[in-house]
Amino acid sequence: MSEEERVIVYSKHWIAVFILVGLIAGGLIVSYSTIYLELRELSEKISEVSFTVNRLNDEINSIKNIYSGPSLAYFNVSFTEIYNKTIKGVVMITGIVKDLLTERTGLGSGFVVKYDSSYYIVTNYHVVKDARDIVVTFYNGESYPANVVGTDPYSDLAVINCTAPLELYHPLNITFSSSLKIGDLVIAIGNPFGLTGTMTTGIVSQLGRSISSEFTGGYSIANIIQTSAPINPGNSGGPLLNARGEVVGINTAIVAESQGVGFAVPSNTILRELPYLIKTGRYDMHPWLGLKGVNLNYYIAKAAGLNITYGWLIQEVVPGGPCDKAGLRGGNKTVTILGMEIKIGGDVIIAIDEHPIRNNDDIAAVLEEYTYPGKTVNLKIVRENRLITIPVTLGKRPPPS
Repeated sequence: MSEEERVIVYSKHWIAVFILVGLIAGGLIVSYSTIYLELRELSEKISEVSFTVNRLNDEINSIKNIYSGPSLAYFNVSFTEIYNKTIKGVVMITGIVKDLLTERTGLGSGFVVKYDSSYYIVTNYHVVKDARDIVVTFYNGESYPANVVGTDPYSDLAVINCTAPLELYHPLNITFSSSLKIGDLVIAIGNPFGLTGTMTTGIVSQLGRSISSEFTGGYSIANIIQTSAPINPGNSGGPLLNARGEVVGINTAIVAESQGVGFAVPSNTILRELPYLIKTGRYDMHPWLGLKGVNLNYYIAKAAGLNITYGWLIQEVVPGGPCDKAGLRGGNKTVTILGMEIKIGGDVIIAIDEHPIRNNDDIAAVLEEYTYPGKTVNLKIVRENRLITIPVTLGKRPPPS
């Protein structure tokens, strides 16, 4: 074979090799492109499935929240287990109270908490008010003298401590009452009429109530939990528990003749005030508007010539108070409505910041939960049937008189 023929053969060989390599490479490129597209499509499908799963989880959690009320709670909760889990943390509180010329034994309940490596007992203010020789009796019947650490009449809260040995303290867990919903199961443990260790059950009947007593100086105790769990004298200061045995409130029996209705100060208030009561002996961070008023209703609105039938009608503005400085107006004419004397002509509060105000309960709850002395809030009011927004810098509520 001549040299020229060999060159032609080698040329054809390399051309064939190049063509083969090109075909293989092209096939690989096509295959890689196909695989890449398939992987990307699979990844997108996985993302869609993941999104769907997450959305289903959210829907399942929503359904759980909707159906986690008493209908399920009664079937899933062992009241015996909750009682055995918490009863060692519930105590009875007694003290000597003087009424005019006689003395009597005051009676209430309380529960153990742990704060900053120390143990304390939380109870109602009215349980220890004006009491001397206070005694704490634990679950096993042992009693020890106690001292008042801190009090807040405005929230009907008190903290005491005593000289009991450490092994008697079994602190209860406190959770946020903001997790409660109407219809949730609740459990009250206390000492009604001295009947130690009594357990009653019910549901949350309503939230955001307000109540007052002679020692609150006319101010409302805010955000009260209303329950169907029976509360009687002696229950005051005992824990209100949820279906997990956690404290969501402190029972109070200051409302007379409240048959079939129980009230409890929410645990949010306890958690907010506990450090102050222990460290300073008091809580003086209640916000103050400096107003006196009444819930607006159809009859008052009609007499006042108003175009709304809800809100809180200002009757008096405290001179020198926060709302007086901001220019809010009280009533200028007194009328008799359904046997009651009402001052009309004043501003009507219908919102504080973004929170709607329908009545005094709403005002008390919003101020206590979302504000503090020194904070500036926007009051949305109706004045002469015109909507006005007025900024008010909140003050600190004066001490009870």
